[in-house]
Amino acid sequence: MNERQDTGSMTVERQGRVMVLTMSDTGTRNALGLKMMAAGRDALDEATHDPGIGAIVLTGAGGAFSSGGHLNNLYHHGSRSRSENRDGIERFHGWVRAMRECPKPIVAAVEGPAAGAGFSLALACDLIVAAEDAQFLTAYVKVGLTADGGASASLARALPPQLYAELMLTGGPVDAARLHAAGVVNRVTAPGRALAEATAWAETIAEGPGGAMGRAKKLMELAYGSFATQLARESDLFVEALHHGEAKEGITAFFEKRRPMFHKR
Repeated sequence: MNERQDTGSMTVERQGRVMVLTMSDTGTRNALGLKMMAAGRDALDEATHDPGIGAIVLTGAGGAFSSGGHLNNLYHHGSRSRSENRDGIERFHGWVRAMRECPKPIVAAVEGPAAGAGFSLALACDLIVAAEDAQFLTAYVKVGLTADGGASASLARALPPQLYAELMLTGGPVDAARLHAAGVVNRVTAPGRALAEATAWAETIAEGPGGAMGRAKKLMELAYGSFATQLARESDLFVEALHHGEAKEGITAFFEKRRPMFHKR
C-alpha cells in the first residue's frame, strides 16, 4: 500500500520499501529553494531511521530533474556579506552531506535538465538512471560562478581529466549517452521512463542487507578522500565568485537573455 504526502515543494511517496522524493516547482523547472532543501533533509532523516525503508529515489516533476539554484536570489547576493552568502550555500551543502551520509542507497531518476546545483544533486546520489534526452550541465561558469554541492569532487572521482575540465570550464551540456559511456550514468532509458526504471531498481536494492549496504557506503566515501573538505573549498570559492563582477554580469545577462560580456571590447 502506498502512502503519499506533500511537504512544501517536495513530494514524499512510499512505495513498499522505497521512498520516492519528487522535487516539484514546475514554474522554475524545479529550482532548489530553501523550503525544498529543508524538506529533502527531513525526508532523508525519516528514511535513515525507518527500518521499513530500504532505498530512496530522487526525481523531479514536470519532465525536468532540476534547473539548479534560483538565479534571481543569487542576483542580490553580491550586495550581502560573505558570511550571509556562505550561510545560504551551507543550507544546500547540508542537504548534500545528508545524502552522502545516508546509509540507504539513493537512486537519481533524471528527465530533462540537471543543471548547476541540480547536476550536483544527481551526482550526490549513489546511482543515476537517466532518460536518453536528459541533459547535464555544470553551468556555473556560464554565469561567472564556480561549482557547489560537491560537483567538483564527484566529477573528479568519476571522469577522465579532459572531460572533467570540459564540464568545469565550459559548463556543458553533456547528454546521458556520453555520461553513460564515461560511467557517471548507470542506466539510460527511453524518455519518460527514468522514474519507473529507477524505482524498479530501487525496489530490488531495498531487498538487500541494509546494514551491509550502509557500511559499504561508508567505505565508498572514505576510499575517495574527504568530500567534506572539498565542499568547504567550494563554499569559499563560490562566495568569492559571487562577489566578483563576472557573476553580476553573467547573472544579469541570463535574465536579459543575452550573451554575457565578461571582457569589454
